[in-house]
Amino acid sequence: MLKAGTVRALGAMSGTSLDGVDAAVIETDGVAIAGFGDSGFRGYSDAERAVLRRALGCWPGEPGVSEAAALVEAAHAEIMAGFSDVALAGFHGQTLAHDPQVKGTHQVGDGAVLAARLGLPVVWDFRSADVALGGQGAPLAPAYHFALAKWIGAEAPLAFLNLGGVGNLTWVDPSKPAPEAEGALLAFDTGPANAPLNDLVQARRGTSFDEGGALAATGAVAAGILDRFAEHRYFHRMPPKSLDRNDFAELAEAVAELNDADAAATLTAAVAVSVMRGAEFFPMPVERLLVTGGGRKNPVMMAMIAEGVGCGVEPVEAVGLDGDMLEAQAFAYLAVRVARGLPTSFPSTTGVAAAVGGGEVSYPERAA
Repeated sequence: MLKAGTVRALGAMSGTSLDGVDAAVIETDGVAIAGFGDSGFRGYSDAERAVLRRALGCWPGEPGVSEAAALVEAAHAEIMAGFSDVALAGFHGQTLAHDPQVKGTHQVGDGAVLAARLGLPVVWDFRSADVALGGQGAPLAPAYHFALAKWIGAEAPLAFLNLGGVGNLTWVDPSKPAPEAEGALLAFDTGPANAPLNDLVQARRGTSFDEGGALAATGAVAAGILDRFAEHRYFHRMPPKSLDRNDFAELAEAVAELNDADAAATLTAAVAVSVMRGAEFFPMPVERLLVTGGGRKNPVMMAMIAEGVGCGVEPVEAVGLDGDMLEAQAFAYLAVRVARGLPTSFPSTTGVAAAVGGGEVSYPERAA
């Protein structure tokens, strides 16, 4: 049983950008944030990244999935074992495929294996319950974004933008009493973020990402490709809505004949367009957009977004948060909510019929 009051929880996240595993500790009672603890990062090697890439788009039992699962479990155990004095851990796993309308959602990594290796209760499989009840299963961080808005003392509506492999937006009204309150949250995936750009530079330059936007800065945006992208049917769908990493594969195909710099510039501009189209759905305008995830370190991407959305665009560090660890922190926060029977997703964030608490808890004595 989880003791009453504030506890120290460890969260870990391996995103669709496939850079590695983030791990971070927060102090929370599952409602309010009391403080932040240590954090760490365990990067994937090129060989490990190749194993994960081969499994992308695969479902349970398909070739490459078991190898990816073993890699994910080992990498997470390695980084998470370095933390002490925590009550429980939240383990997201690695998303390989996401198709909530048809097949569901697939994250590899067994929380029971981690519970045995770490000697800690591990909360995992956060998305399945939401999908089973008609939700998108994503995004899941909005409950944490609501708590962060309270933590920083926000009074007016604001938005969090996560630029990982896929982009997602959370609009927050911090005047509401709880994330499940009507009008407190609206969240949805915006479109491709770093994934197509990372794939491009990996294939053409042998590097994992466009550091500092240096390649995109030297290129010219292909306006025709961008115009066609802006009219994609996804942008006309009402939120909540979610995406798989490869849902915009046609964008990568469209830039295939461009030179490296122009292709990078076009893919970077596409991120800005998708955020701009997403902001059109906000219930009320926001004065600031706080950006987390790797994309916030790309000044070209950030400048393009700022030009398109018409409000202040800042990395979350501007309000004292850690944009490298925010997603990992979110799963620490959600783990406590699951353990306490609190909802983790809502009609306005995933489209689920009613607020639902997802997640399975594995205990080390039962997993050994």
